[in-house]
Amino acid sequence: MPETEAGGRAFKFLMRIRRAFRAIGIVVVAGAFLLAASAWFMGSLLIKPQNHTVTAPAGYLAERVSIPGVGHVVSGWWVDAGNGTPVVLLVHGLGADRSSMVPRAELLKARGFSSLLIDLQGEGETKGEAITMGHRESRDVIAARDWIRMKVPGQKIGVIGTSLGGASVLLAPQPSRFDAVVLEAVYPRLGRAVENRIRMRLGFLAPVLAPLLLMQLEPRLHISVSELEPIRWIGKLGAPVMVAAGSRDQHTTLEESQELFDAAAQPKSLWIVEGAKHQDMLAYDRQGYEEHVVAFLREYLSQSATASNNKRSMGCDGVIVQ
Repeated sequence: MPETEAGGRAFKFLMRIRRAFRAIGIVVVAGAFLLAASAWFMGSLLIKPQNHTVTAPAGYLAERVSIPGVGHVVSGWWVDAGNGTPVVLLVHGLGADRSSMVPRAELLKARGFSSLLIDLQGEGETKGEAITMGHRESRDVIAARDWIRMKVPGQKIGVIGTSLGGASVLLAPQPSRFDAVVLEAVYPRLGRAVENRIRMRLGFLAPVLAPLLLMQLEPRLHISVSELEPIRWIGKLGAPVMVAAGSRDQHTTLEESQELFDAAAQPKSLWIVEGAKHQDMLAYDRQGYEEHVVAFLREYLSQSATASNNKRSMGCDGVIVQ
């Protein structure tokens, strides 16, 4: 009898363990499903087009232009500073449109530069099926550059790209055929960029959620993660390049910007904006922007620019900290 009771107790104990493991399994499966569903939802939001009407600021003088692109028309504003002036293409970041680049265009015009401001595909007034983190957007950069060449043949052309805009410049076929390139807060690798942004909001979940987001690129956009690494192409730009980085930027860390700068070919310069986060660097430090970005463009886009003036008074290592 005691042996029978002991056996019964052991059987009940084993059944309790089995039920506990079954419950744990259900919780794990449900948690994994919820995590995957959340990642899929986040991915949908990330690539969803953000088209809307773009209105120019009151009194802003610019010519509305429509540029033939690949499968769509690229919307833009042309700001003409006069005959013979160099041109700067202005390319906005993720979630923005060409109106965010108006202050740069105004500053450049006052300093003797014409400019073209565009909406990247899927944002502003340029149609697109999905945001592709620079892959399809790079085609808009090419279309805009070629439009400028036809509009003002023989003039030097520079480009300022902020975040996604700068990535789009680098992900286009190289050499870039620009005469000067300014990259503001541009990530070297999409994988790290995604993880940084998740870590800022969800902390320890970043290493888990980032891969779940990145694995959606192939089925959703038919793009591999390796195709979205701007750092692979910066050394082939074929143009002087300035990398501008905020010292407190958590989206694209200073370490990442330094890595991007290190991979670039000469002539190059690195402007570290002390105290700046992932934000509009012109709005944060207008004086510094004029002293470094505008001066950089003036040097390499002036008609008298030659290889002999590639070494500026910014220091032999090309690094500026302000």
